[in-house]
Amino acid sequence: MIVTVTLNAALDTTYRVGDVDWDGVNRVHEVHRRAGGKGVNVARVLSSLGHEILATGLAGGPTGQAILADLDAAGLPHAFTPIAGESRATLVISSVVRGDAGTAGGGAAGARRAGTAGDGEFRGASGGEELRDAGGSGEFRGASGGEELQDAGGSGEFRGAGGGEEFRDAGGSGEFRGAGGAGRTALFNEPGPEVTDEELGNFLTSWEARVKTADAVVISGSLPRGVPVDFYATLARVAAGHGVPVIVDADGEPLRHAPEGRPAIVKPNHEELARAVPGCGPAEAAQVLRSRGAGSVVVSMGKDGLLAVTPDGDFLARMPYTVAGNPTGAGDALVAGLALGLVEATPWPERLRRAAALGAAAVAAPVAGDFDHTVFTDIHHKITIT
Repeated sequence: MIVTVTLNAALDTTYRVGDVDWDGVNRVHEVHRRAGGKGVNVARVLSSLGHEILATGLAGGPTGQAILADLDAAGLPHAFTPIAGESRATLVISSVVRGDAGTAGGGAAGARRAGTAGDGEFRGASGGEELRDAGGSGEFRGASGGEELQDAGGSGEFRGAGGGEEFRDAGGSGEFRGAGGAGRTALFNEPGPEVTDEELGNFLTSWEARVKTADAVVISGSLPRGVPVDFYATLARVAAGHGVPVIVDADGEPLRHAPEGRPAIVKPNHEELARAVPGCGPAEAAQVLRSRGAGSVVVSMGKDGLLAVTPDGDFLARMPYTVAGNPTGAGDALVAGLALGLVEATPWPERLRRAAALGAAAVAAPVAGDFDHTVFTDIHHKITIT
């Protein structure tokens, strides 16, 4: 069983629309509403792959009840600690793709391939945590706010007025363009609840009992207000004390403190890594995190691909093409792949390949927590590992 931790869980609403008229009335073509947050998304992917999971975290108020009800409806086992504060909600507005970006890699359904670099631009008016391109060599511009901006390998340009939960392109060579290009995505995130010391203590007490039965743990996403910045390290330390490997996917102070808990894998992007270990290149900075206690470090490095610095050596994954779609949640699918690799003791080259393929396939899915199985099958064997 893999246990996931989502301390800042959310009720995610995704609107799929045409071109947005920000000064007028817009017709929504599709509405998706479901429980979210990075750890919940990881749990969904793992469950769809047939793996036993337990989703944990904090949930409160009517929104928290809606989150738990959706997990029940999806058949996802969960054990959330109740809090008095209201769990947050998020809104994703994803415009319908206009124009033909081509077909990816031999006709994978749902995938699109940008024919040349500079084919588009991805712009997000975001809301909180993470902007990522898992694809190529893109440019990122954003007035952020502690959120993450990541390019793990494409050639697209990303522009965001800081704050979406997550923007990712898990592909390889194209850009994402707004009006007149390949669609546009904007995210709006509420800040989340205030958590009391008593509520956090209740979660930690239950954590001590649950982690003993886990095969691996994934701790990811932002911290709600009132949670100490080293809390992820605390959770990882408890798990490590029971011999349970941990993946931490975080930014800022939680990332800097994460190695203290001796996690098996820490997964920053190159910008997060540069902030955590300034003045070093990615490989050297990853080794610094390893020297501080992390077992391995997986780094998204823009045009240079996806780097894994491990006890078995360094490995680099490169994507064969760009998958266009809704990038929200692609990185969580990637983390799910890394977690499976931990549980199955998969050698690093194949572990990295499967994780990258899941991230790409998630871009082709309409909502976070899902992935396109056809795209996954098509792209998996085409990813190169050196």
